[in-house]
Amino acid sequence: MLKLKRKNFFKTINFKIALVFALLLVITLEIVGAIFVRQLETKNLQQFKTQVQIPTYIDNSLAEQLSTNNTAKANSQIKTILSDYNNSNIDEIRIIDSKGTIRGTNDVNDQSIVGQKTTDRNVKNAIYNNRSYTKNTYDTQNNGRYYISIVPLYSSNSTGNNSQLVGVLYVRANMKSVYNTINSIMSIFALASLVAMALGLGIAIIIARAITRPIEEMKRQTQRIARGDYAGQVRVYSDDELGQLAGAINNLSIRVEESQESTEAERRRLDSVLAHMSDGVIATDRRGNITIINETASDFVDVTAEKAIGNSILDMLKIRDDYSLRDLIENQDELTLDFSSNERDLILNAYFSLIQRESGFISGLVCVLHDVTEQQKIDNDRKQFVSNVSHELRTPLTSLRSYIEALSDGAWKDPEVAPGFLKVTQEETDRMIRMINELLSLSRMDSGTTRVDMELVNINEMFNYVLNRFDMILKKDDNPAKYYTIKREFTKRDLWVEIDTDKFTQVLDNIMNNAIKYSPDGGVVTCRLLETHNQVIISISDQGLGIPRADLTHVFDRFFRVDKARSRAQGGTGLGLAISKEVVQMLGGRIWVDSVEGKGSTFYISLPYEPYEEEDLWDDDSQA
Repeated sequence: MLKLKRKNFFKTINFKIALVFALLLVITLEIVGAIFVRQLETKNLQQFKTQVQIPTYIDNSLAEQLSTNNTAKANSQIKTILSDYNNSNIDEIRIIDSKGTIRGTNDVNDQSIVGQKTTDRNVKNAIYNNRSYTKNTYDTQNNGRYYISIVPLYSSNSTGNNSQLVGVLYVRANMKSVYNTINSIMSIFALASLVAMALGLGIAIIIARAITRPIEEMKRQTQRIARGDYAGQVRVYSDDELGQLAGAINNLSIRVEESQESTEAERRRLDSVLAHMSDGVIATDRRGNITIINETASDFVDVTAEKAIGNSILDMLKIRDDYSLRDLIENQDELTLDFSSNERDLILNAYFSLIQRESGFISGLVCVLHDVTEQQKIDNDRKQFVSNVSHELRTPLTSLRSYIEALSDGAWKDPEVAPGFLKVTQEETDRMIRMINELLSLSRMDSGTTRVDMELVNINEMFNYVLNRFDMILKKDDNPAKYYTIKREFTKRDLWVEIDTDKFTQVLDNIMNNAIKYSPDGGVVTCRLLETHNQVIISISDQGLGIPRADLTHVFDRFFRVDKARSRAQGGTGLGLAISKEVVQMLGGRIWVDSVEGKGSTFYISLPYEPYEEEDLWDDDSQA
């Protein structure tokens, strides 16, 4: 963790600013130091050369001795002169005559070289060229620096251009003291530079910190803004550019927060609208990939929103084989889509519109899916109803027309044929009147104009009353067309249910008539009455041919007949069970059928039921 922080510190602008200051300080000190040391060295060397320069009177004395013919005496005088001259900076002084012979040296330990020829090439060159020679040398044996000066000596009796070279003065001086002084000064300067660098770096860090602190705070604030946190404010330290930038960031934070709140409110409003729309809405990008889909649209296409996002709208609507994305963009026609399956019927109308910018650039599509299943079903039912009514009325009208034409042609004069024709005409007329009345009843139920007279009825007694009527019809008919037996299985407890007595009696009559009509001769019609904790269940079972499984869902449809020829021959209109279903639903109940083909059918009616005690009934009557 410490290494990570250190690594991050080296990447900060604080470190970079301090590094720039430090580098500028180092470069400045290096330049100043180089110039200072160079000037110091030059000045010290000049001063040193001045110090080691042999005085003129000594040069003249030595030149005078070299001009003397008495060599021994001259050498003795030269030795005396050199011994008397004392200069701590000079290591050795040699006197060489014009012939290259060493005539004297101040080194007492090296007097043996006097009288020998010099081997120094620089001395020979100075004698030969009659010129002075100076040189700085470095002795690798003792790591010493030396200054060598070779000065020509002229005889005193010769002046001007006619002076005569009598020898040279060889001086070797040790420059150790000079460079020791320079090194000491350089050490002091280096130490002062290090102290200055340390102080400068510290000051640079403090200054950089003062500069970068507002920047760091602004960086943290912008990071908070990026995360969606607009609560913080940047501290304004001054009125300079950084202070103005901090103020601008604070204003930006407030503006972004207001804009975000406005955008979020709009988004929530849009989400709420989309979520509560009864129509499906799908939005795509310019490539046709879904970006927004509401819950209704997800239910329509039977795909969750997470799986639908990013997929092509052509695949979601299953229209890729018939349409391309360009077709939808260029022609925003209404499409009818069939999403029906074994579990549900679903017909959708799809409406497309473009998402365009002000520049005209198309950035996507919006598709609105409207469920028209019920409308399609209503249209189909209306067409089927008109077709069925036309068919059902055409048959009796055709029969009436045929019999009336026969009677008009003279059949009314035949006493044996005329009564039969008139009877058929009357039956067909009654059948049409019955059908029209039932259609009117259904129409009133559909429009909600049917009046319902609810009353509290003992359902046991009422059901028994209806069944007794059918027993009485069988007893009064001396020669019935079919014998049947009604079997009762009732609960012993009296059940009081709130119903419309007339309409519910019509339902029971209709179901009983069907049970007797389709039961075989001698069959048994079983009627049951039982209760659950909140329902009364009535069931009527016959022993007829039953209903095929494929027709069970259509039994309560209008004009539907399982055995059409037989039903029409027996005078059925195909509307009885449809009316029964409407009446039971108006009473808050439910009706359904269970059948096994070849073994009979059972019709069930369930009605809402609340148990009543007999005392409660008497209390209600007394209060009334």
